[in-house]
Formats: sequence, structure tokens, C-alpha cells
Amino acid sequence: MRLVGINIPDNKRIEIALTYIYGIGRASAVQILESTGIDENKKAKDLSPGEINKIKEFIEKRQKIEGELRQIIRSNIKRLKEIHCYRGLRHERKLPARGQRTKTNSRTVRGNVRKTVGSGRRKTELK
Repeated sequence: MRLVGINIPDNKRIEIALTYIYGIGRASAVQILESTGIDENKKAKDLSPGEINKIKEFIEKRQKIEGELRQIIRSNIKRLKEIHCYRGLRHERKLPARGQRTKTNSRTVRGNVRKTVGSGRRKTELK
């Protein structure tokens, strides 16, 4: 099933399936289903075209999702970089921006840099 340009899994509950859309989490998925009056335990494949239309219209009117949301986030980060605030500088240097420690545990942000040295012995294959 396709909803707002995204493929949604058919065999999952609609509450979970909506979270496949960027910008919709569990809480907002529940809110969408409550306001449209759709049972959250229904599977995505069991929805009628009318129910799909209700969800689609609600999301288009009230939620910022996918490309629009990514663009807003990108512009916010760009603004932080331009005004040279602390968070902007952390983004420029590709370091954690929310107070996480960096002595250890920031390998993924730093690009998995491993600066530790092994035992110093060469493997027998390389000799």
C-alpha cells in the first residue's frame, strides 16, 4: 500500500505502519488514528479506500512529513552554522551537538575512527 508517496507494509497494524513515514512516530500515529476515527489494531491491508483517504487528507493538512520536514531541519542547522553558535559549530565539526561525551562513544558521529593500537605483533601471514 502506498500512502503520501511512501510504501507502507501491509501485514503490520496501521499504528505501526504509519511510523514508516518520516516525521510520524508512535504518538503522532495514534493521534492521527484517533482523530480520523480508525481502529489502531486494524492491519494496513484491511483498510478501506475511504479510511486511507481520511488518513491521507489528515496528514497532508496537519503534519509536516518527508521532504518538507527534512528541508526545515536542514535550514535550521544551516542557520545555526551561519550564526556560529555552539550547536552550529558542533554540526560543522561533525561532533555530537547535545552534550554527549566524546572521549568515548562518539565513533559513529566521528566516522568510526579507531585510534587505538593493537599488540604491535605482526601477523604471521604478513611476514
